[in-house]
Amino acid sequence: MLHFIKNVLRKVLPQNSINILKALSLYIKGITFKLTLIRTNAKHKKALKQIKSKSKIRVVFFLIHHTAWKYEGVYRLMERDKRFDPIVLICPFITLGHDFMTKVMNQSFDTFKKNGYQVIKALDETTGIWLNVKEEINPEIVCFTNPWNITRPEYQIRNFLDTLTCYVPYGYETSHLHEAYYNGEMMNLVWKFFIENNIHKELSRKYSRNNSTNVVVTGYPGMDKFLIGGFSPRDVWKLKDKKFKRIIWAAHHTIPGLGASLDYSTFLDYSEVMLQFADQFKEDIQIAFKPHPKLRENLSKDEVWGKLKTDEYYQKWSELDNGQLEEGEYLDLFFTSDALIHDCGSFVVEYLYTGKPVLYLFRDDQITERFNEVGKMALSKFYSGKNNHDIEKFINEVVIGNRDSLKEERNYFFESVIKPPNNITASENIFKSIVSEISN
Repeated sequence: MLHFIKNVLRKVLPQNSINILKALSLYIKGITFKLTLIRTNAKHKKALKQIKSKSKIRVVFFLIHHTAWKYEGVYRLMERDKRFDPIVLICPFITLGHDFMTKVMNQSFDTFKKNGYQVIKALDETTGIWLNVKEEINPEIVCFTNPWNITRPEYQIRNFLDTLTCYVPYGYETSHLHEAYYNGEMMNLVWKFFIENNIHKELSRKYSRNNSTNVVVTGYPGMDKFLIGGFSPRDVWKLKDKKFKRIIWAAHHTIPGLGASLDYSTFLDYSEVMLQFADQFKEDIQIAFKPHPKLRENLSKDEVWGKLKTDEYYQKWSELDNGQLEEGEYLDLFFTSDALIHDCGSFVVEYLYTGKPVLYLFRDDQITERFNEVGKMALSKFYSGKNNHDIEKFINEVVIGNRDSLKEERNYFFESVIKPPNNITASENIFKSIVSEISN
């Protein structure tokens, strides 16, 4: 209908009225989305009424990549509650071709199967048939792990507007891209949008089209393991001798020109420098190179490094005597480390859960303007890295010398701003929110 109206107006309006046409098009889109919101809210009310009569509630968690999984605590709570039947569905990552899609699906499936989840793949590789979730599982609740259109349409929010849906961000949001993170289809259309703190709720209220009516402040479940006792991390470090201080170097993917207006990445400035520091301090430290999953893809572009140089560089870290390459999960790595050097977004907050020192590498003096208020506050609690000397000083004085003068400031910020509300974990807050809604 919208396409038809635009074509008619394009014929009747003079050429110099193109701006009017664009404005009208945006207006019609806005009205259309508002109507979608109204209809979706009505469907949620109907679904909520129906779910209260159910003795067993089927919950499907849509997962595209295992590194984005932040629902472990929620899943385990549901697993232990006889009212719920939770299952993880491995959905396809379709933007990098069929072979890569199959590889990622199999990796995620194997990981979740090994860890005791009830898990299935969306694709039957024998028949080539994709799972019809509505017909074959018919879940009462669907939980999304990724808001972007990187999977098949049948596993996206638009296909589940008549279902109770939830979304938990896969990273702790710190960027200034408020429209993208609070006004996307996923954030507006889900039944419940579980976010980190009240600052994020205010951002959602300001930028979302639904006035954040679906937002619940719960804290960030991705780091809950740091808040509960009994977690026994694996020692993932190459050198087990504790005399070697353990430093993570986490490199972001937003290299200049490919940074989606963020341009956090300092990788091209420090790629060789970090190898040199690993050698310079080889009697005292070991470094884990933890690149963002998209960094390899960006570096491999012909206009940057190319695939050969990128693969060779990654291999160097893998083979280094006091270095290692880490491309998967990072909770064990965080838990058993001594310090972090990085230029990332979500890690700005996530590493605060460890209480350990951080050196943030500043690409430029305007970097703070590309963070939201939470990110800006966190950055002020870190040591600043603007050149090679700053990195060397941090390694020498803070890490090896144990002179962490910012420790108390970081801890106060964590307790007052970052820690989940209600003196429980974020996962417990999410679970209780869902139970409260379906029980009343």
